[in-house]
Amino acid sequence: MTANEDQEMELEALRSIYEGDDCFKELSPVSFQFRIGDLDDSKSFLLEVSWPESYPETAPHISLDAFFNNRISPETKQYILSKLSEQVEANLGTAMMYTLFEWAKENQETLMENYQPVTSAVTLISNSDVMNNSTSVSKKKEKKEQLTKAQKRKLIGRTDNKGELPRGWNWVDVIKHLSKTGGKDED
Repeated sequence: MTANEDQEMELEALRSIYEGDDCFKELSPVSFQFRIGDLDDSKSFLLEVSWPESYPETAPHISLDAFFNNRISPETKQYILSKLSEQVEANLGTAMMYTLFEWAKENQETLMENYQPVTSAVTLISNSDVMNNSTSVSKKKEKKEQLTKAQKRKLIGRTDNKGELPRGWNWVDVIKHLSKTGGKDED
């Protein structure tokens, strides 16, 4: 079997195993996100995995750079990646995504045992800005519309991975517009 055939078979297996599971997201046929832990769990983290062309003979690219993980310290991220690398080495040459995801779920507590929430530099900068420019910042905050969690979920559900609405999402508006403007009369 070629690497591409292996990848296609593993992709089909992943789709069928994780169908309807909101922890798994297919970004492209060779790129995935998998959330370890529940959304409200402070020790949850998001794995981003992509397959090189020669996968599974070569290791997949694993990243913890997602914004979801911004509260995890670099040391903890490095520890998680080193432990995942050990699993990758042990499974090299075979379809390993399911094994990797399930291993990470089973070992979440161990992987996050040294977890300390991190205050990012961005937060510190914005706090100092608030002190310096409190009037201008407060005006901006008043204008910003706050969405509820349900509204955010609905919005995310409608958009693709780039945050864009799918083609034809406003077809009702288009039809109304065309009915008001009128089309060419065919004789």
